[in-house]
Amino acid sequence: MESFLISAGIVALAEIGDKTQLLAFILAAKFRKPVPIIFGILVATIANHAFAGALGSWITSVVAPETMRWVLGLSFIAMAIWTLIPDKFDEDDAKLARYGIFGTTLIAFFLAEMGDKTQVATVALAAQYQTLIAVVAGTTFGMMIANVPAVIMGDRIANKMPVRLVHAIAAGIFAVLGIMTLVGFGERFGI
Repeated sequence: MESFLISAGIVALAEIGDKTQLLAFILAAKFRKPVPIIFGILVATIANHAFAGALGSWITSVVAPETMRWVLGLSFIAMAIWTLIPDKFDEDDAKLARYGIFGTTLIAFFLAEMGDKTQVATVALAAQYQTLIAVVAGTTFGMMIANVPAVIMGDRIANKMPVRLVHAIAAGIFAVLGIMTLVGFGERFGI
């Protein structure tokens, strides 16, 4: 349960102001049909994060535990720094309208999420917790927590969100996870 909750919380916070959340706002404004957009986001996220989680789980099987501890610790600290850097949105990510609303959302979201901080976080979280299903379910839930309101409420909430504060909180969580991993906190306390 811990891996699900931490994964959901971190991704929900990291997603605020992220390029995929900006994509959700744009798709909502363009199509004005929230249900197929929400389902497109859900399917794209499950596919993308299942791949990322599987990669994270696989990495733990080929990398020595001591090396993995350093890689994960430094990765979480890098994620903390990356979270503080504002995202830019590429308008080309939303120009796939010939595939219908669901198809456009699915393709655009899947592609926008490739190499995105939430995908990288999913790899690291799956490697850290070694609970693939809980991590993928958590990161997917976190994406939905951040993006469903963006699709439904659009511009009404976009300007009211304290993005810098939310990013600072997410960065702080990533940094704490990184430091705890580097010092072997979980191993020392049986967590």
